[in-house]
Amino acid sequence: MIVFRHPLVLLLLLLVPALVWLRHAWRRQAPLTFSDGAALARLPRSPWLALRWLPPALYATGLVCVILAAARPQTGMSESRVETEGVDIVLVVDTSTSMRAEDFSTATKRMDRLDAAKSVLAQFIQARPNDRLGLVAFAAMPYTIAPLTTDHAWLMLQMDRLQTGMLEDATAIGDAMASGVNRLRDSQAKSKIVILLTDGIHNAGRLTPQDAAQAAAALGIKVYTVGAASDRPRGTGIFGFMQAAGEIDEATLQKIADITKAKYFRATDLQSLEETYRAIDEMEKTKIELDQYTRYEERFAGFVILGLLCLGLETLLGSTRLGRLP
Repeated sequence: MIVFRHPLVLLLLLLVPALVWLRHAWRRQAPLTFSDGAALARLPRSPWLALRWLPPALYATGLVCVILAAARPQTGMSESRVETEGVDIVLVVDTSTSMRAEDFSTATKRMDRLDAAKSVLAQFIQARPNDRLGLVAFAAMPYTIAPLTTDHAWLMLQMDRLQTGMLEDATAIGDAMASGVNRLRDSQAKSKIVILLTDGIHNAGRLTPQDAAQAAAALGIKVYTVGAASDRPRGTGIFGFMQAAGEIDEATLQKIADITKAKYFRATDLQSLEETYRAIDEMEKTKIELDQYTRYEERFAGFVILGLLCLGLETLLGSTRLGRLP
């Protein structure tokens, strides 16, 4: 389907016949004056006369193409009504120094907990193209990395910059949860959720996890909790990776999920972490109808090129016998 960004420009097409006539009339002015026109009529007719229609046709085509280009032709799909998931999600990620423990791995390399989380979150974000997502990092305090947005490319760019040690070290689960909940306070989405990932025990901040969970429940916000750490030590820093340290307070994470009518997940390796976010993705799909708009692609370049070629060729032919045939 072709549409025009500036359709009023197409009104200039009405002027094309007049411009062609004026151009042709000017070209028809005789460069030489003859005293006897009858004698001129008896001269043999030039075979070029069979092509005398070509310059006006090229001129008209060139003008039409230039006008169409100025109207900005575009192609794309029109507005449509589609069914999609209407969910606002805030991802809350622990960036305390214990997240440096390299107890996750792929088939070829070890990964620390934060890198594993970022890898899985990227897949989760890509799987929800129509949802608004936000990102909060926390250690001793929470810090909003990205507010709710549908610009997922920008969101993942911000997520890539997450690193341990960017905040004072500790684990303020209550304050982090409250920060995520606050980002959803004014949301009009049918479903609002927080997904909190941590590898430690609440030991900082002003709010307890239970108080933050009660606040989330009062606002109708579910808080899924994810405990991400291996269940066994994996070595020491001397051998190139940090030993898994600390314990996860699974009872508290389970309590948060229970209060907010969500679910707690335990991820001990990369595969189980991927399965955790896939499970949440499947559980949180609220169908809504919305208007979908397709981005149009510009198509004026071809008209510009064709128009200039036609006008250039018409000018060139005007300097030949076709230009001023008697």
